[in-house]
Amino acid sequence: MADLTLSHVGKVYADGTRAVTDLSIDIGDGEFMVFVGPSGCGKTTALRMVAGLESITEGEVRIGDRVVNNLPPRDRDVAMVFQSYALYPHMTVRDNIGFSLGLRKMAKAEINRRVEHAADLLGLTEHLDRKPRNLSGGQRQRVAMGRVIVRQPQAFLMDEPLSNLDAKLRVQMRAEIGRLQRDLEVTTIYVTHDQTEAMTLGDRVAVLRGGVLQQLAPPQVLYDRPANLFVAGFIGSPAMNALEGVLERDDDRYLIRLGTQWLNIPPQVTHERPGLAARVGQPTIVGIRPENLQEASTAGQADGTSLTAVVELVEPLGADVMVHLSAGVPRPQDRADLAEAVGEPGEVVASVQDETPMVARFTARSSVAVGDRVSVAVDTERLHFFDPHTGMAVWKD
Repeated sequence: MADLTLSHVGKVYADGTRAVTDLSIDIGDGEFMVFVGPSGCGKTTALRMVAGLESITEGEVRIGDRVVNNLPPRDRDVAMVFQSYALYPHMTVRDNIGFSLGLRKMAKAEINRRVEHAADLLGLTEHLDRKPRNLSGGQRQRVAMGRVIVRQPQAFLMDEPLSNLDAKLRVQMRAEIGRLQRDLEVTTIYVTHDQTEAMTLGDRVAVLRGGVLQQLAPPQVLYDRPANLFVAGFIGSPAMNALEGVLERDDDRYLIRLGTQWLNIPPQVTHERPGLAARVGQPTIVGIRPENLQEASTAGQADGTSLTAVVELVEPLGADVMVHLSAGVPRPQDRADLAEAVGEPGEVVASVQDETPMVARFTARSSVAVGDRVSVAVDTERLHFFDPHTGMAVWKD
C-alpha cells in the first residue's frame, strides 16, 4: 500500500482544451478517496493521469516515494477498474481473474491461490469455470474487481464501475466495494458522478467542476459546510434551495428578507458566521435543504421561523413526499426589488415565472395538494449563506 499525491497537476490537450487545473490532493495510505462532479469536470482525466493513461501537462504525481509522471502504466503498480467490464469472452472467470498474473510468469500454484482467494472474497467461487456471457452484470463487475485484487497493487483506481448496473445492483455492489476496500486497506481513488456513491463510500470526497477542485472534505463536512453554491447544490438530493434575499439587522438580531417574507437568523448561526455582519443591507443567498423544510400546523411568520407558500407539485416517494413550492421569492436578477420589497407578512406576490422555486421534504402523512396555501416551518439553525457574486459561503470576515 502507499500514499498517493497529486501536486499542482494540470492537463491541457493538444487543441488547447484545459481539462484539469492546479489539482493538489494528498491521499493517505489505505484511504478511500472519491472524485465526484458532473460530466466533463475532469475527474476521469485526473484518474487517468494517475494511471498513466493520460500524459501530465503540469505538476507531479507521486505513488509512495516515486514520481511516476513519466512511467508507463505497467510500472506504476496500480490497478484500474473501468466502466466497461473489459472481460475476455472466450476465457473462464478463473482465467480472466488470473490473466495478468500469467503475463508476469507467476507460478501456477500462486496464481491459483490468489484467484481462489479473490473469488472467495467476491462470492465467485462457484462461478470460476463459467464464461462471462453466463454471468449477470453484477457478477461480471465482481470478476473485473477480482482481476484487480489478485495483482495486490499499491492503489486501486475505479472509473465509474457501477454505472452499467441497475439501481438494485448498484446499491448491492456499492456496499461490497466499501467492504472490500476496508478489508483490503488498499489506497483507492473512485470516480463517480453519483453523489450518493460519493457520500456513502468515501473517507474524503473531492468535488470538481470545470477541472478545478471546489472542496475536499469528509462527506458530512461537505453536507454541513459546503464551501460554495456549487458544492451546496451538488451534494444532497434533492439539491439545496438557494433563495436570494437581503440581510438586515435590528439591534443584535439578524434576519434575511425574502421578497415580502423573512426568516430570523438564530444567534448561534450569526456567531458561527461573523462574515454576515459585513453583508447587512446587501443581497445574500440563503441556502435551505429540503429536509430542513417541514409542513407547519400553524403559521410562524411572526417569529420568522416559517414561510408561506403555494404548492405547485407533489411527488409521493413512499417514505416521504417531495413538495414543490412557490413562496414569492424573486429570482436573483430582481435585486432592486429584493432590497425594497414591501407587502403584508406572508403575502405571496410574485408569479411562478418571476420567483425562485423551492422543494421541501414532507412526511408521508402529509395531505397537501396542488394549489394549497401552506405554512412551511424552516429549521433556521441549519441555514447556509452565500455571496451572490462569488458563490462562496459566508463564514469569516
